[in-house]
Amino acid sequence: MPNPKRRHSQQRSAKRRTHYKAFADTLSTDSVTGEVHLRHRAHWVENKLYYKGKVVLEKQNAAK
Repeated sequence: MPNPKRRHSQQRSAKRRTHYKAFADTLSTDSVTGEVHLRHRAHWVENKLYYKGKVVLEKQNAAK
């Protein structure tokens, strides 16, 4: 397996790492419920799972 003959400089490593960035999550407001949620993710509101403004799943209460 090939190995470098000499050590790479810190500047060379830093130049490569300048493109690593942390991005803030993109938030959206649901037009139906008004809830703020992560984009392209389902979210719970009052025991209902919403995705793209539609109810996908309803949670049943265990205690009756």
